[in-house]
Amino acid sequence: MIYLALFFAVFVGYGVAVILKNKKAQKLSLPLAFSGAFLLAVTLFELLPEVYQTTSEFVGPFIMVGILLQICLEFLSKGAEHGHVHIHANKNTFPWLLFISLSIHALFEGFPIAGHSSMFIGVLVHKIPIAMILSFFFIKAKYPLVTILSFLLLFASMTPLGSWLSSNVSEIIAFKDELNAISIGIFLHVSTTILFESSKDHKFNLAKLSTIIAAIVIAYFI
Repeated sequence: MIYLALFFAVFVGYGVAVILKNKKAQKLSLPLAFSGAFLLAVTLFELLPEVYQTTSEFVGPFIMVGILLQICLEFLSKGAEHGHVHIHANKNTFPWLLFISLSIHALFEGFPIAGHSSMFIGVLVHKIPIAMILSFFFIKAKYPLVTILSFLLLFASMTPLGSWLSSNVSEIIAFKDELNAISIGIFLHVSTTILFESSKDHKFNLAKLSTIIAAIVIAYFI
């Protein structure tokens, strides 16, 4: 059920984007802010303390690896992981760089989910608005439907794949703490970027602030 929920979250985002295709993606600033705050909160409340309780001496460096990896991925995706798609649309070619970047990001999202219900909810909440914004981009750029659905199908498979690998492949399980630390770095970078870039001129209004506070409180109590 977890794998199916992670998979279909992307297509929920696509369905909403199809319904709201005449709306501007900027209208998603509040859902994005909620997802960013929620993901940041569950990372700090649940995953970070657990990783620092391990015997690994390299938790901090691996978190920095995750942050640097996400920066490199955003060089390819132009910020799609946190709700900004600025790539030049070419309807005649498959957007491979965007796909590779988002797939690596989504794969690492799946690693910490096994055994962490809060992280599962955090990733799920994060994935839906990102899928909506990606879908808005593809629809407005008039990509062929086959290209859109192929992209989303492959992208939707990556997080469940990461979760499955972290639970069933011994070579992955052996480096679970290190991979979780890298995922923490990715989550920290993406979530904080969402919080600041989802606000016009990087300023917080009352609605945005209330949304962020609500997300943190909900994350704390789940």
